[in-house]
Amino acid sequence: MEHRDIVIVGGGMVGSALAAALTGRGLSVCVLEKEAPAPFAPEQAPDLRVSAISPASAAFLESIGAWDKALAMRAAPYRRMQVWERDESAGVLFDAAEVGEDALGHIVENRVVQLAATEALLAKGDIDYRCPAAVAEIVYRPQASQLTLSDGSRLQARLLIAADGARSQVREAAGIGVTSWDYPMHALVLACRMEGGQQDITWQQFTPTGPLAFLPLSGDAASLVWYHRPEEAKRLQTLSDEELIAAVSQSFPRKLPGIREIVARGSFGLTRRHAQCYARDGVALAGDAAHTIHPLAGQGVNLGFQDAAQLARVIADAHAKGEDWAGEKALSRYQRARKPANLAMQAGMDAFCYGFSNDIGPLRLLRGLGLKLADKAGPLKREAIRYALGLRA
Repeated sequence: MEHRDIVIVGGGMVGSALAAALTGRGLSVCVLEKEAPAPFAPEQAPDLRVSAISPASAAFLESIGAWDKALAMRAAPYRRMQVWERDESAGVLFDAAEVGEDALGHIVENRVVQLAATEALLAKGDIDYRCPAAVAEIVYRPQASQLTLSDGSRLQARLLIAADGARSQVREAAGIGVTSWDYPMHALVLACRMEGGQQDITWQQFTPTGPLAFLPLSGDAASLVWYHRPEEAKRLQTLSDEELIAAVSQSFPRKLPGIREIVARGSFGLTRRHAQCYARDGVALAGDAAHTIHPLAGQGVNLGFQDAAQLARVIADAHAKGEDWAGEKALSRYQRARKPANLAMQAGMDAFCYGFSNDIGPLRLLRGLGLKLADKAGPLKREAIRYALGLRA
Protein backbone atom coordinates (compact mmCIF):
# COMPACT_ATOMS: atom_id res chain seq x y z
CA MET A 1 0.00 0.00 0.00
CA GLU A 2 1.42 3.33 -1.10
CA HIS A 3 0.46 6.42 0.91
CA ARG A 4 -0.25 9.85 -0.57
CA ASP A 5 -1.61 13.02 0.96
CA ILE A 6 -3.82 13.69 -2.07
CA VAL A 7 -4.97 11.42 -4.89
CA ILE A 8 -6.73 13.13 -7.80
CA VAL A 9 -8.76 10.69 -9.86
CA GLY A 10 -8.94 12.12 -13.37
CA GLY A 11 -6.12 13.92 -15.18
CA GLY A 12 -8.21 15.77 -17.72
CA MET A 13 -8.32 19.54 -18.06
CA VAL A 14 -9.52 20.26 -14.52
CA GLY A 15 -7.68 17.46 -12.72
CA SER A 16 -4.31 18.24 -14.29
CA ALA A 17 -4.70 21.97 -13.68
CA LEU A 18 -5.66 21.34 -10.04
CA ALA A 19 -2.61 19.13 -9.55
CA ALA A 20 -0.32 21.81 -11.01
CA ALA A 21 -1.88 24.39 -8.65
CA LEU A 22 -1.11 22.15 -5.64
CA THR A 23 2.62 21.80 -6.29
CA GLY A 24 5.22 23.32 -3.97
CA ARG A 25 3.00 22.94 -0.87
CA GLY A 26 4.90 20.09 0.75
CA LEU A 27 2.05 17.68 0.01
CA SER A 28 2.46 14.38 -1.81
CA VAL A 29 0.05 14.43 -4.76
CA CYS A 30 -0.79 11.61 -7.17
CA VAL A 31 -2.84 12.00 -10.37
CA LEU A 32 -4.53 8.99 -11.97
CA GLU A 33 -5.57 9.32 -15.62
CA LYS A 34 -7.07 6.48 -17.67
CA GLU A 35 -5.94 7.53 -21.14
CA ALA A 36 -3.30 9.95 -22.40
CA PRO A 37 -4.47 12.48 -25.01
CA ALA A 38 -3.02 12.06 -28.49
CA PRO A 39 0.10 14.20 -29.06
CA PHE A 40 -0.43 17.47 -30.89
CA ALA A 41 0.79 18.19 -34.41
CA PRO A 42 0.00 21.45 -36.29
CA GLU A 43 -1.19 19.63 -39.40
CA GLN A 44 -3.88 17.72 -37.50
CA ALA A 45 -7.53 18.43 -38.25
CA PRO A 46 -9.41 20.25 -35.46
CA ASP A 47 -10.92 18.12 -32.72
CA LEU A 48 -14.64 17.87 -32.16
CA ARG A 49 -14.62 18.86 -28.48
CA VAL A 50 -13.69 22.48 -27.84
CA SER A 51 -14.16 24.94 -24.99
CA ALA A 52 -14.53 28.72 -24.72
CA ILE A 53 -11.74 29.64 -22.29
CA SER A 54 -12.57 32.86 -20.43
CA PRO A 55 -9.95 35.46 -19.43
CA ALA A 56 -10.27 34.31 -15.79
CA SER A 57 -9.58 30.69 -16.81
CA ALA A 58 -6.68 31.82 -19.01
CA ALA A 59 -5.22 33.70 -16.02
CA PHE A 60 -5.50 30.57 -13.87
CA LEU A 61 -3.85 28.45 -16.55
CA GLU A 62 -1.14 31.07 -16.88
CA SER A 63 -0.51 30.96 -13.12
CA ILE A 64 0.28 27.24 -13.32
CA GLY A 65 2.40 27.56 -16.46
CA ALA A 66 -0.10 26.02 -18.89
CA TRP A 67 -1.58 28.89 -20.91
CA ASP A 68 1.49 29.72 -23.00
CA LYS A 69 1.81 26.01 -23.78
CA ALA A 70 -1.78 25.94 -25.08
CA LEU A 71 -1.28 29.09 -27.16
CA ALA A 72 1.89 27.58 -28.64
CA MET A 73 -0.28 24.76 -30.01
CA ARG A 74 -3.40 26.53 -31.24
CA ALA A 75 -6.21 28.70 -29.95
CA ALA A 76 -8.57 31.18 -31.59
CA PRO A 77 -9.36 34.45 -29.78
CA TYR A 78 -12.82 35.89 -30.21
CA ARG A 79 -13.37 39.57 -29.55
CA ARG A 80 -17.11 39.80 -30.19
CA MET A 81 -20.11 37.63 -29.39
CA GLN A 82 -23.52 38.16 -30.99
CA VAL A 83 -26.82 36.70 -29.80
CA TRP A 84 -30.17 37.08 -31.52
CA GLU A 85 -33.43 35.29 -32.21
CA ARG A 86 -35.31 36.18 -35.40
CA ASP A 87 -33.68 39.44 -36.43
CA GLU A 88 -29.91 39.77 -36.23
CA SER A 89 -30.16 43.57 -35.99
CA ALA A 90 -32.46 43.26 -32.96
CA GLY A 91 -30.05 41.08 -30.99
CA VAL A 92 -27.24 41.93 -28.61
CA LEU A 93 -23.56 42.29 -29.45
CA PHE A 94 -20.92 41.87 -26.74
CA ASP A 95 -17.55 43.41 -27.56
CA ALA A 96 -14.33 42.99 -25.55
CA ALA A 97 -13.53 46.65 -26.22
CA GLU A 98 -16.52 47.65 -24.06
CA VAL A 99 -14.70 46.39 -20.94
CA GLY A 100 -11.16 47.19 -22.04
CA GLU A 101 -10.19 43.59 -22.79
CA ASP A 102 -8.33 42.31 -25.84
CA ALA A 103 -10.67 39.32 -26.20
CA LEU A 104 -13.82 37.85 -24.69
CA GLY A 105 -12.07 34.50 -24.67
CA HIS A 106 -10.37 31.83 -26.75
CA ILE A 107 -11.89 28.78 -28.42
CA VAL A 108 -9.46 25.94 -27.69
CA GLU A 109 -9.67 22.22 -28.33
CA ASN A 110 -10.08 20.28 -25.07
CA ARG A 111 -7.17 18.02 -25.96
CA VAL A 112 -4.89 21.03 -26.36
CA VAL A 113 -5.86 22.34 -22.90
CA GLN A 114 -5.34 18.91 -21.34
CA LEU A 115 -1.95 18.49 -23.01
CA ALA A 116 -0.86 21.94 -21.81
CA ALA A 117 -2.03 21.35 -18.23
CA THR A 118 -0.39 17.92 -18.13
CA GLU A 119 2.88 19.31 -19.45
CA ALA A 120 2.72 22.04 -16.79
CA LEU A 121 2.23 19.61 -13.92
CA LEU A 122 5.02 17.32 -15.16
CA ALA A 123 7.35 20.32 -15.31
CA LYS A 124 6.80 20.92 -11.57
CA GLY A 125 8.64 17.69 -10.76
CA ASP A 126 6.83 16.87 -7.49
CA ILE A 127 3.65 15.23 -8.83
CA ASP A 128 3.22 11.47 -9.12
CA TYR A 129 1.44 11.33 -12.50
CA ARG A 130 0.23 7.89 -13.58
CA CYS A 131 -1.18 7.30 -17.04
CA PRO A 132 -2.65 4.97 -18.13
CA ALA A 133 -4.07 4.18 -14.70
CA ALA A 134 -7.56 2.72 -14.43
CA VAL A 135 -9.22 2.56 -11.02
CA ALA A 136 -10.74 -0.86 -10.30
CA GLU A 137 -12.07 -0.16 -6.79
CA ILE A 138 -12.44 2.73 -4.39
CA VAL A 139 -13.13 2.31 -0.69
CA TYR A 140 -13.96 5.70 0.80
CA ARG A 141 -12.89 6.26 4.39
CA PRO A 142 -12.86 9.76 5.89
CA GLN A 143 -9.28 9.53 7.15
CA ALA A 144 -7.74 7.15 4.64
CA SER A 145 -9.52 6.19 1.41
CA GLN A 146 -8.08 3.23 -0.46
CA LEU A 147 -7.85 2.68 -4.21
CA THR A 148 -7.02 -0.45 -6.14
CA LEU A 149 -5.84 0.05 -9.71
CA SER A 150 -6.41 -2.37 -12.58
CA ASP A 151 -2.75 -3.40 -12.46
CA GLY A 152 -3.18 -4.49 -8.83
CA SER A 153 -1.32 -1.60 -7.23
CA ARG A 154 -2.92 0.02 -4.19
CA LEU A 155 -2.98 3.58 -2.89
CA GLN A 156 -4.15 5.20 0.32
CA ALA A 157 -5.09 8.88 0.35
CA ARG A 158 -5.80 11.32 3.15
CA LEU A 159 -7.76 13.40 0.61
CA LEU A 160 -9.46 11.92 -2.43
CA ILE A 161 -10.38 14.42 -5.15
CA ALA A 162 -12.94 13.58 -7.84
CA ALA A 163 -12.00 15.08 -11.20
CA ASP A 164 -13.21 12.01 -13.05
CA GLY A 165 -16.15 13.43 -14.92
CA ALA A 166 -19.92 13.34 -14.85
CA ARG A 167 -20.13 9.62 -13.98
CA SER A 168 -17.60 9.93 -11.18
CA GLN A 169 -16.37 6.74 -9.49
CA VAL A 170 -15.16 8.80 -6.55
CA ARG A 171 -18.51 10.52 -6.05
CA GLU A 172 -20.31 7.20 -6.14
CA ALA A 173 -17.85 5.57 -3.72
CA ALA A 174 -18.30 8.46 -1.27
CA GLY A 175 -22.09 8.06 -1.44
CA ILE A 176 -22.70 11.60 -2.70
CA GLY A 177 -25.93 11.85 -4.67
CA VAL A 178 -26.76 14.09 -7.61
CA THR A 179 -29.81 15.96 -8.81
CA SER A 180 -30.10 15.57 -12.58
CA TRP A 181 -32.36 15.74 -15.60
CA ASP A 182 -32.01 15.53 -19.37
CA TYR A 183 -32.56 18.57 -21.57
CA PRO A 184 -35.13 18.11 -24.38
CA MET A 185 -32.48 18.47 -27.09
CA HIS A 186 -29.27 16.93 -28.39
CA ALA A 187 -26.22 18.75 -29.73
CA LEU A 188 -24.91 17.97 -33.20
CA VAL A 189 -21.31 19.21 -33.32
CA LEU A 190 -19.36 19.68 -36.56
CA ALA A 191 -15.68 20.51 -37.01
CA CYS A 192 -15.45 22.22 -40.39
CA ARG A 193 -13.12 23.98 -42.81
CA MET A 194 -14.66 27.31 -43.79
CA GLU A 195 -14.36 29.98 -46.45
CA GLY A 196 -13.07 33.43 -45.56
CA GLY A 197 -10.22 32.68 -43.14
CA GLN A 198 -10.13 32.94 -39.37
CA GLN A 199 -13.01 34.79 -37.68
CA ASP A 200 -12.91 36.87 -34.49
CA ILE A 201 -16.61 36.58 -33.64
CA THR A 202 -18.72 33.83 -32.12
CA TRP A 203 -22.46 33.97 -32.55
CA GLN A 204 -25.60 32.17 -31.51
CA GLN A 205 -29.10 32.31 -32.93
CA PHE A 206 -31.96 31.00 -30.83
CA THR A 207 -34.64 28.98 -32.59
CA PRO A 208 -37.74 27.17 -31.22
CA THR A 209 -35.93 23.81 -31.44
CA GLY A 210 -32.65 25.05 -29.93
CA PRO A 211 -29.72 27.39 -30.64
CA LEU A 212 -27.45 27.44 -33.69
CA ALA A 213 -23.87 28.38 -32.80
CA PHE A 214 -20.68 29.31 -34.63
CA LEU A 215 -17.34 29.02 -32.80
CA PRO A 216 -14.19 30.20 -34.61
CA LEU A 217 -11.11 27.97 -34.48
CA SER A 218 -7.58 28.59 -35.72
CA GLY A 219 -7.04 29.35 -39.40
CA ASP A 220 -9.96 28.35 -41.62
CA ALA A 221 -11.47 25.96 -39.06
CA ALA A 222 -14.67 26.43 -37.06
CA SER A 223 -16.94 24.46 -34.78
CA LEU A 224 -20.67 24.49 -35.54
CA VAL A 225 -23.20 23.40 -32.92
CA TRP A 226 -26.78 22.60 -33.89
CA TYR A 227 -29.09 21.97 -30.93
CA HIS A 228 -32.19 20.08 -31.98
CA ARG A 229 -34.76 17.51 -30.96
CA PRO A 230 -33.03 14.17 -30.23
CA GLU A 231 -34.61 12.34 -33.17
CA GLU A 232 -33.72 15.13 -35.61
CA ALA A 233 -30.13 15.37 -34.36
CA LYS A 234 -29.76 11.62 -34.89
CA ARG A 235 -31.23 11.88 -38.41
CA LEU A 236 -28.86 14.70 -39.34
CA GLN A 237 -25.96 12.61 -38.09
CA THR A 238 -26.77 9.93 -40.68
CA LEU A 239 -26.57 12.30 -43.69
CA SER A 240 -23.65 12.31 -46.10
CA ASP A 241 -21.21 15.22 -45.86
CA GLU A 242 -22.75 16.86 -48.92
CA GLU A 243 -26.30 16.47 -47.57
CA LEU A 244 -25.30 17.73 -44.14
CA ILE A 245 -23.53 20.80 -45.56
CA ALA A 246 -26.68 21.58 -47.55
CA ALA A 247 -28.88 21.16 -44.44
CA VAL A 248 -26.62 23.40 -42.35
CA SER A 249 -26.43 26.04 -45.09
CA GLN A 250 -30.21 26.08 -45.38
CA SER A 251 -30.93 26.27 -41.62
CA PHE A 252 -28.08 28.38 -40.26
CA PRO A 253 -28.07 32.21 -40.59
CA ARG A 254 -26.92 33.77 -43.85
CA LYS A 255 -23.84 35.18 -42.11
CA LEU A 256 -22.42 31.65 -41.82
CA PRO A 257 -19.28 31.45 -44.00
CA GLY A 258 -19.31 28.81 -46.71
CA ILE A 259 -18.41 25.31 -45.55
CA ARG A 260 -15.61 23.72 -47.59
CA GLU A 261 -15.35 20.46 -45.66
CA ILE A 262 -16.68 18.61 -42.62
CA VAL A 263 -13.71 16.99 -40.89
CA ALA A 264 -15.50 15.51 -37.85
CA ARG A 265 -19.02 15.16 -36.50
CA GLY A 266 -20.73 13.91 -33.37
CA SER A 267 -24.07 14.00 -31.59
CA PHE A 268 -24.65 13.76 -27.85
CA GLY A 269 -27.40 14.26 -25.32
CA LEU A 270 -27.39 17.03 -22.72
CA THR A 271 -27.82 16.37 -19.01
CA ARG A 272 -27.82 18.79 -16.11
CA ARG A 273 -26.27 17.40 -12.92
CA HIS A 274 -25.46 18.90 -9.56
CA ALA A 275 -23.90 17.03 -6.66
CA GLN A 276 -25.78 17.28 -3.39
CA CYS A 277 -22.54 18.28 -1.69
CA TYR A 278 -19.04 19.09 -2.94
CA ALA A 279 -17.02 17.93 0.06
CA ARG A 280 -16.94 15.60 3.02
CA ASP A 281 -14.17 14.64 5.38
CA GLY A 282 -11.40 13.33 3.13
CA VAL A 283 -13.14 13.83 -0.22
CA ALA A 284 -13.86 16.74 -2.59
CA LEU A 285 -15.50 17.04 -6.02
CA ALA A 286 -14.42 19.37 -8.82
CA GLY A 287 -15.50 20.04 -12.40
CA ASP A 288 -17.99 17.71 -14.06
CA ALA A 289 -17.88 15.38 -11.05
CA ALA A 290 -19.63 18.17 -9.13
CA HIS A 291 -21.77 19.74 -11.87
CA THR A 292 -22.63 19.65 -15.53
CA ILE A 293 -24.31 22.56 -17.28
CA HIS A 294 -26.02 23.27 -20.59
CA PRO A 295 -23.14 24.09 -22.99
CA LEU A 296 -24.84 26.93 -24.86
CA ALA A 297 -22.64 29.64 -23.24
CA GLY A 298 -19.50 27.52 -23.01
CA GLN A 299 -19.21 27.95 -19.22
CA GLY A 300 -18.70 24.30 -18.22
CA VAL A 301 -14.90 24.08 -18.16
CA ASN A 302 -14.62 27.65 -16.84
CA LEU A 303 -16.64 26.64 -13.79
CA GLY A 304 -14.34 23.64 -13.43
CA PHE A 305 -11.23 25.81 -13.48
CA GLN A 306 -12.79 28.10 -10.87
CA ASP A 307 -13.41 24.99 -8.74
CA ALA A 308 -9.77 23.94 -9.15
CA ALA A 309 -8.40 27.38 -8.27
CA GLN A 310 -10.62 27.71 -5.19
CA LEU A 311 -9.97 24.16 -3.94
CA ALA A 312 -6.20 24.61 -4.30
CA ARG A 313 -6.40 27.89 -2.35
CA VAL A 314 -8.44 26.34 0.46
CA ILE A 315 -6.08 23.38 0.82
CA ALA A 316 -2.96 25.56 0.67
CA ASP A 317 -4.29 28.11 3.18
CA ALA A 318 -5.41 25.44 5.66
CA HIS A 319 -2.10 23.56 5.33
CA ALA A 320 -0.10 26.77 5.88
CA LYS A 321 -2.10 27.51 9.06
CA GLY A 322 -1.62 24.00 10.45
CA GLU A 323 -5.31 23.12 10.09
CA ASP A 324 -6.68 19.76 9.04
CA TRP A 325 -6.62 20.68 5.34
CA ALA A 326 -8.43 17.46 4.33
CA GLY A 327 -11.13 17.73 6.97
CA GLU A 328 -14.73 18.69 6.43
CA LYS A 329 -14.32 22.03 8.24
CA ALA A 330 -11.65 23.28 5.84
CA LEU A 331 -13.25 21.78 2.73
CA SER A 332 -16.62 23.32 3.60
CA ARG A 333 -15.06 26.69 2.74
CA TYR A 334 -14.54 25.40 -0.80
CA GLN A 335 -18.16 24.24 -0.99
CA ARG A 336 -19.51 27.56 0.31
CA ALA A 337 -17.53 29.44 -2.32
CA ARG A 338 -18.33 27.28 -5.33
CA LYS A 339 -21.67 25.54 -4.94
CA PRO A 340 -23.91 28.67 -4.95
CA ALA A 341 -21.93 30.22 -7.84
CA ASN A 342 -22.23 27.07 -9.94
CA LEU A 343 -25.92 26.71 -9.12
CA ALA A 344 -26.55 30.32 -10.18
CA MET A 345 -24.82 29.74 -13.52
CA GLN A 346 -26.79 26.52 -14.07
CA ALA A 347 -30.04 28.36 -13.37
CA GLY A 348 -29.10 31.13 -15.79
CA MET A 349 -28.33 28.68 -18.58
CA ASP A 350 -31.59 26.82 -17.89
CA ALA A 351 -33.50 30.09 -18.19
CA PHE A 352 -31.98 30.69 -21.62
CA CYS A 353 -32.49 27.08 -22.72
CA TYR A 354 -36.17 26.85 -21.77
CA GLY A 355 -37.01 30.52 -22.24
CA PHE A 356 -35.89 30.62 -25.89
CA SER A 357 -36.59 27.05 -27.06
CA ASN A 358 -40.26 27.60 -27.86
CA ASP A 359 -42.45 29.62 -30.22
CA ILE A 360 -44.95 31.00 -27.69
CA GLY A 361 -46.10 34.41 -28.92
CA PRO A 362 -46.02 36.47 -25.68
CA LEU A 363 -42.66 34.97 -24.70
CA ARG A 364 -41.29 35.72 -28.14
CA LEU A 365 -42.22 39.38 -27.74
CA LEU A 366 -40.65 39.54 -24.28
CA ARG A 367 -37.46 37.88 -25.55
CA GLY A 368 -37.15 40.37 -28.39
CA LEU A 369 -37.66 43.29 -26.02
CA GLY A 370 -35.17 41.79 -23.56
CA LEU A 371 -32.45 41.43 -26.19
CA LYS A 372 -32.99 45.00 -27.39
CA LEU A 373 -32.79 46.32 -23.83
CA ALA A 374 -29.70 44.23 -23.11
CA ASP A 375 -27.91 45.70 -26.11
CA LYS A 376 -28.65 49.24 -24.89
CA ALA A 377 -28.09 48.59 -21.18
CA GLY A 378 -24.73 50.35 -20.96
CA PRO A 379 -23.23 49.82 -17.47
CA LEU A 380 -25.38 46.74 -16.79
CA LYS A 381 -24.26 45.20 -20.05
CA ARG A 382 -20.62 45.83 -19.21
CA GLU A 383 -21.08 44.25 -15.78
CA ALA A 384 -22.69 41.22 -17.44
CA ILE A 385 -19.68 40.90 -19.72
CA ARG A 386 -17.27 41.13 -16.78
CA TYR A 387 -19.22 38.47 -14.88
CA ALA A 388 -19.24 36.11 -17.86
CA LEU A 389 -15.49 36.59 -18.31
CA GLY A 390 -14.87 35.74 -14.67
CA LEU A 391 -13.73 39.29 -13.88
CA ARG A 392 -16.48 39.73 -11.28
CA ALA A 393 -17.53 37.38 -8.47
